[in-house]
Amino acid sequence: MPESAAGGTAAEVTAAGIARLAGVGRAAVSNWRRRHADFPKPVGGTETSPSFDLADVEEWLRAQGKLAEVPLRERVWQQIAAHPAGPVTALVHAGCALLLVRDRAGAWPALAAAPDERLADLLPVPLEETLTERLGVPRSVRTPAAHELVPSVPLLRAAAELAAETSPADAFEFLLGRHLDANPRQYTLTPPGPAALMAALAGPAARVLDPACGTGALLRAATGATALYGQDADRDLAGLTSLRLALAGDAGRTAKGPTVGVLPGDTLRADAFPALAADAVVCHPPFNERNWGHDELAYDPRWEYGFPARTESELAWVQHALARLRPGGTAVLLMPPAAASRRSGRRIRADLLRRGALRAVVALPAGAAPPYGIPLHLWVLRRPVPGERPPAELLLVDTATETSAAAGTGTGRDRLDWPAVETAVLDAWRPFDRDGTLAETPGESRSVPVIELLDDDVDLAPARHLPPPAAAEGAAQLDGVRDRLTAALRRTMELAPPPAADTGGPAGRRPVTTVGELARAGALTLRAGGTGTTAAGAAPVPVLTDTDVLAAQPPSGTLPEAAPGEPAEEAALLAAGDVVVPVLGGGSVARVVDAADHHTVGAALGRNVHLLRPDPAALDPWFLAGFLRATANNRQASSYASTATRLDVRRLQLPRLPLAEQRRYGDRFRALAEFEEALRLAGRLGEQLVQGMYDGLADGTVAP
Repeated sequence: MPESAAGGTAAEVTAAGIARLAGVGRAAVSNWRRRHADFPKPVGGTETSPSFDLADVEEWLRAQGKLAEVPLRERVWQQIAAHPAGPVTALVHAGCALLLVRDRAGAWPALAAAPDERLADLLPVPLEETLTERLGVPRSVRTPAAHELVPSVPLLRAAAELAAETSPADAFEFLLGRHLDANPRQYTLTPPGPAALMAALAGPAARVLDPACGTGALLRAATGATALYGQDADRDLAGLTSLRLALAGDAGRTAKGPTVGVLPGDTLRADAFPALAADAVVCHPPFNERNWGHDELAYDPRWEYGFPARTESELAWVQHALARLRPGGTAVLLMPPAAASRRSGRRIRADLLRRGALRAVVALPAGAAPPYGIPLHLWVLRRPVPGERPPAELLLVDTATETSAAAGTGTGRDRLDWPAVETAVLDAWRPFDRDGTLAETPGESRSVPVIELLDDDVDLAPARHLPPPAAAEGAAQLDGVRDRLTAALRRTMELAPPPAADTGGPAGRRPVTTVGELARAGALTLRAGGTGTTAAGAAPVPVLTDTDVLAAQPPSGTLPEAAPGEPAEEAALLAAGDVVVPVLGGGSVARVVDAADHHTVGAALGRNVHLLRPDPAALDPWFLAGFLRATANNRQASSYASTATRLDVRRLQLPRLPLAEQRRYGDRFRALAEFEEALRLAGRLGEQLVQGMYDGLADGTVAP
């Protein structure tokens, strides 16, 4: 293995890392390896996933003119990923150094002037002082010894340089974000939207606790707190979160943000803060744990509302949160929907209601937070104040209707209109929290008398206690749907194609060309989707996904944000006249972007979708899209894998015709597309009318 100047193993990079450095796809890197004999040889990895010496790769890329300079943030990340002690240790060392740079900016230049080995000897003392000042004792971040810092010195220098370009906090956020993205199955992340909503429900709080803090997303959302406390069973993650929260505070020795105390350990078995009386608790606990400590914690004083069954680990977390609150403090927990209705938890739910500890249950839409496939709940709890009368009502909120109305049909995180969800929840919670009651909104929210809920099941699922939206709409709304359906059916008949004229048999062999040949000739531009980011904090850019193309619906996705300090990556944006083709699934679909479709024009191209942009002087877009949809055309251009069919867009054929003749075909194809859309609209309205009639007859708002 190559050795670095500091005596450690040199940084290595995979083919994917090389592609990121050069701004190309991985296929380009494979081509370089085959075509260039002087391409650096692998120094590690495996035969199928080799790794290369980073310095050799940089030198080769520069010599080939493929790289002017490796971006600093990329160089620092590669040093993190290739650290001989692993990326977590590297991140901890970098975080400690960035905290030192942030809190003792005047001391760092003198330290950095020392040679590498001398710097490793000098760092432990100021690091210990800085960590003790910011994180206290005990803490989850151990001060690294001099010999441990030796291989990290080049990384620490580069991290400090990156911090000078942005800030220590932004530099660490970028590096930590890269690590989390590289290990998606290792960590359960709470998205920023739900984290901010939970903090808003908890209200202003000086001391905030998250007993299952993970990466610290919920604690970071608690703006205005003076002390943040957290615990996580993963010691490494507790250390990274400590540094993340400490760096997120304001710079300066007199105003560095909240006190941070994040400790490792199993919260239920070994609570790190047994005497804490927090103002607020926010928590996204692990779900469905059987081994949470049921046997050894039977007589724990935290089970004030009943001893949780082995299958009710979430109710153990609920009672732990209440036990760590001051009287009147608020807890907000993200819960699986089953916790609101499982029979094994009904006695505890009943006692939470009787004593006024449970104040609200909010049903979120599927896709709001992991696990993304189920609609999670938020429980808002308040520790009872001795001597105060328990509240008489519980707030129930269901946000599924707001989301589907705002973001189109279907579910999933790409379809969520999160601002609408957040507004609906807070608009219900704030008046209820102030007045103790709330006017009913059918299908959305209701404050339910506690006495109504104390039956044999104590089922707190909001949808089971809210009147359906149809009760507010009734027959008048259904009449409107029927009128729209009648108009749609009339329009469908008007657009129905005339009888097909018989040509007397198949056309003779016409000269044809392929999309690939047209692209090489400049008659059209071909681009694949699935890449691109927006600048951090910039307005979101919609993404047209392959599902959107297949369903003929507006863009439902959103481009991800670039990491802090990282520039946005250019995406393929749609223009009027473009033809978009999904490449997976084996279907015959091609869609023309119409100038009047303001939702789609300017949207980014999603993964597994190709864009064909014809030169209007050579190709008619409707002619192009029409022939691309031919079944025989798709069949000969498709390839087959073990689980999917993939379309090779370059192999799709169309006849060579003069532009005037193309437009004649194009007019007919456009008329067919309008007829198809009218049929689709009539089908949707018909389904809506039928379901509305069923619901109206069932709930009594429509007479039989």
